[in-house]
Amino acid sequence: MIASGVNAPAGASAPDYTKLREYLIATVSQDLGADDLPPEMRKQALQDRLEEALARTKLTLSGSIRNRFLRDILDEITGYAPLQPLLDDPDITEIMVNGPKKVYIEKKGRLERTNIVFENNLHILKIIDRIVLPLGRHIDSDSPMVDARLPDGSRVNAVVPPCAVDGASLTIRKFRKEKLTIAQLIEFNSLTQGMADFLRACVLGRLNIIISGGTGSGKTTFLNVLSGFIPE
Repeated sequence: MIASGVNAPAGASAPDYTKLREYLIATVSQDLGADDLPPEMRKQALQDRLEEALARTKLTLSGSIRNRFLRDILDEITGYAPLQPLLDDPDITEIMVNGPKKVYIEKKGRLERTNIVFENNLHILKIIDRIVLPLGRHIDSDSPMVDARLPDGSRVNAVVPPCAVDGASLTIRKFRKEKLTIAQLIEFNSLTQGMADFLRACVLGRLNIIISGGTGSGKTTFLNVLSGFIPE
C-alpha cells in the first residue's frame, strides 16, 4: 500500500488537521502572491514561509511527521497534491483515480490500490484543472473529456460528469526516464535476436509498421526502440 499524503499527523484529529492545512495554505499563498520570483526561487521561498507560519502555530510535531506535513502542503500548492509522491516514484508507470478514495497504481507490472485519498470530488477537479489550464485546455460539463500531457511527457486523460457518472476520474500514464534498448528487450525475453534483426531491416527498408496492443502493453516503449534504428 502507498501511504497517503492527506491523512492527519499522529495526535491530530482530522478536522483540526484540515483546518491547519487550510490556514497554512492560505497564509503562505497570500504572502507569496505579491512576490515576483523566478520558478527556481519560488519553491524555496514558499518552504521558508511555510515553516515560519507553522512555527507561529506553536504546534509540536516530530521530525518525520513535520517533514511529511510540510511536503504535503508544498505538493498541494506547487505540485499535484496527493498524487505528487506517485508521480515522483520512478517505479510507478500508471496512476488511476476513480474517485476521492479509489486511487490505483501500476507498479512493476502489477496493479494495486493505494490508500491515497482526495478530500472530495472538487479536490480531484482542482488537480485536473491544474494540469489542463496551463496547456490552454479546459474541461467542464460541455467538454467532459480531455487528453493532455504533463511537463515530463506523461499522458493524462480526465473525464468529468456527466460522462463520469460516479464523479471525476483521472488517468496518468508515465514513461521511463531511461529508454529501453533493443538489447534489453532481448535480455528480458521480450523478443529474439532474429526478431530484432528482422524489425531493424523493416525500419531501414522504410516499411510500414503497425504497433498495436492493450493499455500498458508497451506500445510506446516498443516504438521508441524501433525509432532507434532510424539512420541519422
